[in-house]
Amino acid sequence: MTRRQLQRLGPMDNATGDDTGATVLHVDMDAFYASVELRSRPELIGTPVIVGGLGSRSVVLSATYEARAFGVHSAMPMMRARRLCPQATVIPPTHGVYDEASRGVMEVFRSVTPLVEPLSLDEAFLDVAGAQRRLGSPRLIGELIRARVEDEQGITCSVGVAPTKFVAKLASARAKPDGLIVVPRDDVIAFLHPLPVGVLWGVGDKTEEALTRLGLRTISDIAHTPVATLQRALGPAAGAHLSALAWGRDERNVVPHEPDKSIGAEETFARDVDDPAVVRRELLRLSERTAARLRSAGLVGRTISIKVRFADFTTITRARTIHEATDVARIVYETAGGLYDALGLQRARIRLVGVRVEGLTPAESTPRQLALAGGGEEWRAAERAADRAAARFGAGAVVPAALVDPNRREQPDDPTPDG
Repeated sequence: MTRRQLQRLGPMDNATGDDTGATVLHVDMDAFYASVELRSRPELIGTPVIVGGLGSRSVVLSATYEARAFGVHSAMPMMRARRLCPQATVIPPTHGVYDEASRGVMEVFRSVTPLVEPLSLDEAFLDVAGAQRRLGSPRLIGELIRARVEDEQGITCSVGVAPTKFVAKLASARAKPDGLIVVPRDDVIAFLHPLPVGVLWGVGDKTEEALTRLGLRTISDIAHTPVATLQRALGPAAGAHLSALAWGRDERNVVPHEPDKSIGAEETFARDVDDPAVVRRELLRLSERTAARLRSAGLVGRTISIKVRFADFTTITRARTIHEATDVARIVYETAGGLYDALGLQRARIRLVGVRVEGLTPAESTPRQLALAGGGEEWRAAERAADRAAARFGAGAVVPAALVDPNRREQPDDPTPDG
């Protein structure tokens, strides 16, 4: 580790350095989307910044901790966020850069251990038991990861080090922002028991209300309640689950990343849409984006589905399995468009549409049929050329003519909001 990396290490809990039995790490980027945007806007560091669309229905994708101090949080309606923090700088999301940053972060993780279980673009569990002989104790590995992520990606992360996934995730949340907390095996109960019941995995609003009615407000309260009592109140499975967590028992292992089961994109319109031509144009754009993501991931798929959400929030999905797996936008769009036409919606008011490809397999190991001139292989070659142009000149460098619009609205904010 370099001198600069050592200087960048943030505050750490458990000053004794004890990390006995704590071989599970939960690593979570700090305000991921906002932090990625600030790499190219260093003048905004230390100020309130919100990432999200500017439309009336847009939501907050991410917010810096300076904005969070005013009550802004991810998934909040943008209009409310701007009322809470009118002085914040609002940045529309930049598509592509988040995936690239995430790949770099995951490469750091996998250079430490093959046992990496991503939860989203910006967080993952790691099992570092097998890396200790090469890299040192779990605490040192956590320190190394934080330093490398900052040096290589220009963003910070927080790390929880613990014996189990559940406790490691709680520790990383407590370490935010830009910190590291270690919970050794013998300290798990002392760490857990003062915490509120709401932090337990599986406790939503309704379960928390039920626990509060029983007078159970802390994890210690749950731990010292007979399992049978919890089971009568919450059900056999939920009661046993919460009792085990309250005593720090979590038998789940870190499971290395499995290939994506589906890839897709969706868009909530700024206003309800009842024009089929507008919906079809959106399906085309979503098909282009979905196919580009498939090619970027080296995947192809056979099942293509669409999602349609109406103005009253009723949602329907339709799917079709095609003969040959594809990563070609034109094929995805033709199938998605056919599914939409088959609905016969005419002037129905639509709030959201989505396109998804499922049944994914690696492109390199999927046999392809020979195609006649003008078929899928020529389309694929053209789209790969567009991928190269986008990589060099930025997203949107090459788009179908149908999507060229001088009055083009903002890009949709379809990445998952970060925490």
